Amino acid sequence: MVGSHADHRDAEAALLEAGWTPCGAGDWAIALRSPDGTAAARISPFDPAGPYTAALYREAAPTRQVPALFAHRRLAGGGDLQLLEWLRPVEADEAAAFHRAIAERARHVAALVDVVRRVHARARRELPWCGPLDTNPDNVMRAADGRLVVADLFYADGPSLYATAATDPDRVVALIPESERRFMTEIPLAGSGPWEPGAQEAIRAALAAADARAPNG
Repeated sequence: MVGSHADHRDAEAALLEAGWTPCGAGDWAIALRSPDGTAAARISPFDPAGPYTAALYREAAPTRQVPALFAHRRLAGGGDLQLLEWLRPVEADEAAAFHRAIAERARHVAALVDVVRRVHARARRELPWCGPLDTNPDNVMRAADGRLVVADLFYADGPSLYATAATDPDRVVALIPESERRFMTEIPLAGSGPWEPGAQEAIRAALAAADARAPNG
């Protein structure tokens, strides 16, 4: 595992050196696969929802309907590292049916839903810009033993958060400490991006100016 002061770059470099290989990227994180193929690392430069996702995986582990979480580490600057069992995609109709069962609290997912609702309620109370549950079909996957699991249900509302960072950076500075958003302009945006030219630099400059204006800046 990476050191206690590691950021997302350090985590990626350490795992690559250990033989892990890149296997994907999304809006918030990149993924690496372990040398033996049994585990995946999710590395995000900035993920406020990461601790709540990890809490869901731990608390719902008895249901076996969430990924097995081998390790979780908050990274310097607001990043997040999760080491999970390796998962495979499923067909869209199967994923949609699983999401539907969660929404309806069907009997076979009732225990899972109770944990999801409890942890999500905590996130909604504590996490600025916390989004609703993510029903993306890609979030339903299959474990090596064949069971269906749901991943990445919780997320920060990126469009709203980043729009606020660009237009009202003082609000972002007031609600998210600098130590937890240092790398917020380095998320991959591989799904909904790419970044508009100059957008990252403009947000960084706006937040730096707001930090300087803050009472403890």
